[in-house]
Amino acid sequence: MTTALDPAPQKATFANIARHLTEAITTGHFAVGDLLPTELELCKHYGTSRHTVRAALAELQQVGLVSRRKNVGTRVESAKPRTSFRPSLASVDDLVQFGAEHLRVVQSVGHETASGDLATELGCADGTRWMRISSLRLVGDESAAPVGWTDVYIDPAHADIAELAKASPDALISSLIEERYGRHIAEIHQDVRAFTLQDRAMAKALQLEPGATALKIVRRYFDDDGEVFEVSVTVHPAERFSVSMRLQRSTG
Repeated sequence: MTTALDPAPQKATFANIARHLTEAITTGHFAVGDLLPTELELCKHYGTSRHTVRAALAELQQVGLVSRRKNVGTRVESAKPRTSFRPSLASVDDLVQFGAEHLRVVQSVGHETASGDLATELGCADGTRWMRISSLRLVGDESAAPVGWTDVYIDPAHADIAELAKASPDALISSLIEERYGRHIAEIHQDVRAFTLQDRAMAKALQLEPGATALKIVRRYFDDDGEVFEVSVTVHPAERFSVSMRLQRSTG
């Protein structure tokens, strides 16, 4: 027997539906062994297509919350998702929501002049001045193992953002800049690569050994004028983090 769902989120993207259903499972609204509503029932509840609902259910299946069998349905298998963090990012809105799903704990704030390898990584000219905000990223509370270390580089003119970042640990720094200075996020360029973590202090903070395999994600945030107003460099333990992206064929 299925249980009625709480009111649907206003924006029925697959990411929002996945979060809504995850909350329903983790809070006990649907118990282990229960069947979720059918795809058609979910389509009606969320006011969206079967394609979007299937993408959301696939997210739940990826983190071990449900299993899916033809002619049986979608059954709840666990009340807790697997410990690895696997966000699905298909838009700027998804990335903003990603920031709300894990806690930022600021470790240090300082000014930095980029040169050499750092300037190359940030995509800026040698001698460019930045304010750097370094943080650990956690899923859940501060007792959880970190899922990443992020160095965020912003215009020194936005120095007050550092205090806002400490006061709002669940908001992306780019969103704080957007709200305070009106620099709208028009586009984000993202580069992902594997590398070997050699920085001993960072390895210790991430509860890793030096030489561990990690993922590095560099994101450059562009405003409506095509100007970069923030660059973030995040290091993730390989076994605790992966990124999922959906590619769709253009219908045009």
